[in-house]
Amino acid sequence: MEMNIRVPAQPTDPDEDLLVRVGGRDKKAFELFYDRFERRAFSLAYRIVGERSLAEDIVQEGFLSIWKNAGRYDPARGSAGAWALGIVRNRSIDVLRSRASRTPDLDHDDDSTLENRASALKTEEQALQREQDREVRSRLSTLPENQSKVIGLAFYGGFSQTEISDMLELPLGTVKGRMRLGMEKLRVELGSYEGEAK
Repeated sequence: MEMNIRVPAQPTDPDEDLLVRVGGRDKKAFELFYDRFERRAFSLAYRIVGERSLAEDIVQEGFLSIWKNAGRYDPARGSAGAWALGIVRNRSIDVLRSRASRTPDLDHDDDSTLENRASALKTEEQALQREQDREVRSRLSTLPENQSKVIGLAFYGGFSQTEISDMLELPLGTVKGRMRLGMEKLRVELGSYEGEAK
């Protein structure tokens, strides 16, 4: 008689194999998949919503959804990572839509968010760039909320104007207008900052 012994999930298993196992309610595979993608999921959620505790909640809800729906994952439609991060991204956008009256905190100077950037600022040029980035964030907070929101979503969230239009349920022309006005104000503000710095 042939015995069917199931080999436990391993840290070296491909993402797709882990997710298929998660669909079969394999807890070890879920733990490995979570460990592999939790930081990226948090970075993504944090970039979108701008609040650490909110991003943590979104990640937890996202992974609960992954646990429940992993059986629906189809490897032919894309990578397991893209599928999982898509769930987290969609949840983040839903939260942002539901909180559309609030501007996300746009100070993205968090270690998790910066993990894909250079690990250290070693040269004077890099230090100057970092100071300029801080100044841009500071000046961005002085803009009217509706302008700072669309600019923040574009530059910190990486969203296109069309995506921002869909996310905030605004006409595309309104998003473009707010972005143009906000950018003009930022140019003036940053021009005066450069004059002060000289």
